[in-house]
Amino acid sequence: MKYGFDNEKYLKIQSEHIKERIAQFGNKLYLELGGKLFDDYHASRVLPGFKPDSKLRMLSQLADHAEIVIVISAVDIEKNKVRNDLGITYDMDVLRLRDEFQKRGFLVSSVVVTHYNGQSSADAFRQRLDRLGIRTYCHYTIDGYPTNVDLIDSDEGFGRNDYVETTRPLVIVTAPGPGSGKMAVCLSQLYNEHKRGIEAGYAKFETFPVWSLPLKHPVNIAYEAATADLNDVNMIDPFHLEAYGKTAINYNRDIEIFPVLNALFEGIYGENPYKSPTDMGVNMVGFCINDDEVCCEASKNEIIRRYYTALNSLANGNGNDNEVNKIALLFKQAKIDTSYRRTTTAAKERADACGRPCSAIELDDGTIITAETSDLLGPSAALLLNALKHLAGIDHSIKLIPQHMIEPIQHTKTSYLSSHNPRLHTDEVLVALSVLSTHDENCRRALAMLPALKGCQVHSTVMLGEVDRKIFNKLGVGLTCDPKKKK
Repeated sequence: MKYGFDNEKYLKIQSEHIKERIAQFGNKLYLELGGKLFDDYHASRVLPGFKPDSKLRMLSQLADHAEIVIVISAVDIEKNKVRNDLGITYDMDVLRLRDEFQKRGFLVSSVVVTHYNGQSSADAFRQRLDRLGIRTYCHYTIDGYPTNVDLIDSDEGFGRNDYVETTRPLVIVTAPGPGSGKMAVCLSQLYNEHKRGIEAGYAKFETFPVWSLPLKHPVNIAYEAATADLNDVNMIDPFHLEAYGKTAINYNRDIEIFPVLNALFEGIYGENPYKSPTDMGVNMVGFCINDDEVCCEASKNEIIRRYYTALNSLANGNGNDNEVNKIALLFKQAKIDTSYRRTTTAAKERADACGRPCSAIELDDGTIITAETSDLLGPSAALLLNALKHLAGIDHSIKLIPQHMIEPIQHTKTSYLSSHNPRLHTDEVLVALSVLSTHDENCRRALAMLPALKGCQVHSTVMLGEVDRKIFNKLGVGLTCDPKKKK
């Protein structure tokens, strides 16, 4: 994998910048964490070299002085919203996040349910958390939010929300995904802390959009693609441009909420220490890109990946046309189409030639390997074997798993496990290779090549099942699929 991001530099300058911001506000800072704290796979895809747990490693230095508040929207609970990268619902991810944070030495003090209007599913979730001994608070929907500043900044607005009890100087506010209401929780806390005579500050730790990159930079366009379901739009920060005469990039929700934050700070301190939404942020990621071309290429591939994800969701009845259409418009801004992703073209060309579902993988050196479905193997399983043989220098004509071994597995699947698809999946192929590797040198060599697949890109002309998707994810392979279901 080619790297375009200096992760060690990021850890150093980002931690220093956050410490400076904590010192600016004295003894109490609410730090809104945008994106993911320890599994930021979007950042690692568009900024090759960025580690998914970089932000966690940096904040771990402050663990003894910090606590974490996890935010989840009652609307997302009601909709059973799913994290696409992990395949679990947001409410389940709250529990996963809490466990992961605690394993890493962080105090998780509470969960805040936002956009609460008496939803029964939210009540059931709160009862579950209560049984687990987890404190929960409710924050309510405010009419006219975020423009009705007079109502928001009142006892009938933020004052109506539950006051979240915290004990440490740094309060990290995070969530399973975007649109959960993290900023509103922070602002509500500033209002309610002030009522109790406690001075507190606010800052935003969000990776995207990257304020120091151009508006139409592929990294920033990829962020719009990632949040197409929220209809987020990257914008030039007008407040920053007016205050400093410099262009900085932010997004619509932060710009829309800035007058609210401005009014709150003026009410609490008499003046706002921030002159723009960009000032609120502490993001230093743009200063750590050391190969812009690599990051641009990765970001363009990410835009296409998001497009196929949206198409697959639509085909499964979980998506909507607006999300698909928005990402299609982003193609024009990035000056790409799906053919930019080389595996997409290769898989479709082979499928057109053979009339069967096919798949293709681009290896680290740019080599394209293709495969088609057969009576014995699905397209993803066949592709995995072809790629491993190529990497291990094994002749393509050699059958790593003999047919006489595959057929009994197929018989078990169809006769005893009621499977309608007798073909082997990727997990079954890997198990078979593992068994054979005890006495077959070629199988041993093929298995040893699995780490070389990390960072490679795959496209399938049919939608893969959950098992195959998870195997590619565990191998670190970027997967896209045409929105066609297997027959």
